[in-house]
Amino acid sequence: MRRLRAVAMLALVTLASAAACSTKKEDDGTTPLATTEELPALAIGEDTPNLLLTWIDEKGDMHVELKPADVPAEGRSLVRVVVSDREEGTKSLFYVVDLTKKREDGTYAARTMTRRAWESEVEKRRSAYLAKIAPPPPQPSPTGAPSAAQGPKKADEPPVVASDLTVIVYGADWCKPCHQAEDYLRSKGVRVVKKDVEASPEAAREMRDKLDKAGQRGGSIPVIDIRGQILVGFSTHAVDRALAKASAGTAL
Repeated sequence: MRRLRAVAMLALVTLASAAACSTKKEDDGTTPLATTEELPALAIGEDTPNLLLTWIDEKGDMHVELKPADVPAEGRSLVRVVVSDREEGTKSLFYVVDLTKKREDGTYAARTMTRRAWESEVEKRRSAYLAKIAPPPPQPSPTGAPSAAQGPKKADEPPVVASDLTVIVYGADWCKPCHQAEDYLRSKGVRVVKKDVEASPEAAREMRDKLDKAGQRGGSIPVIDIRGQILVGFSTHAVDRALAKASAGTAL
């Protein structure tokens, strides 16, 4: 009798365990599961080598500095940290620091931030700035003719022909303007060489050397080299002017 009771109890435990496994939540890709993953601890100081520090201005533009002291006051509260000789912090999880909070030993403690949260912060600032500077919509003329505020309609600018050019774009996988610059250049028939300054320390040094020679300190990414013309950030007008000069043979 005791043996029969033991077998019955074992069967009940087995059924309960199977029921618990069958109700476990699986990640089916439609509802992301919460994550508590954290990057390894990191602290940086004023003289920590091999740093790439990215801060965001009020326009949503990203700028890169090499030392904490070079980050201006407007961007110090949220700075992304990449140590160019280590892989941590370059994929789905980022290191960020608050440079307004220095510890007693003179260092800044990094915390973990997801790539999605960083990109959301960039987009939030960019959207807020564009909303602030957006002009009021023009009032339509009663006759349907262009109003004085609208001005005369401009003729379409001739396309830039630059099929024989190769342009280098220094950027990073998470940088949306970098991808926009690459796509725009390719739409002009330009061959594009992409160099990731996070994945390649050599590319980062090459970018810094070109910025130094151009007399520019730090700046946003992408950094675009169009036959010796160094553009910091992405602007279609600046790219078009540089392509025109390069196509005409007036660039370096």
